[in-house]
Amino acid sequence: MKLHLNTTTTQNIFTAHGAGYVVVGGQRFEHPIVVTPEQIFTDWQPQDFDALDETHFAYFLTLKPEILLLGTGAQQRFPHPQLYRQLIAARIGVECMHTAAACRTYNILMAENRKVVAAILL
Repeated sequence: MKLHLNTTTTQNIFTAHGAGYVVVGGQRFEHPIVVTPEQIFTDWQPQDFDALDETHFAYFLTLKPEILLLGTGAQQRFPHPQLYRQLIAARIGVECMHTAAACRTYNILMAENRKVVAAILL
């Protein structure tokens, strides 16, 4: 599905998503990524939802977002809260949703100038 947003921003936005991929600013990704308004990180290591562990969530502590959107693939899934307890202790909100919803929600929050990070699993 293509997403359309009227904006002249140079910040990263999701422009499309589908089975096994997302597109950020015209660049297609077929592996897990982390997206902030300013950067795209391709070094986030989990290969799928079942591989998530505490170190994968600790990755976001240095980015210091207000909210982390975890796109869990085609279905909404919820990791055990123990995995992201460090984020909660740092007062970082964590929202889990299927990847398509995470892409749409990220675009809205980013347009509102919120300090948002999207961690996308495919």
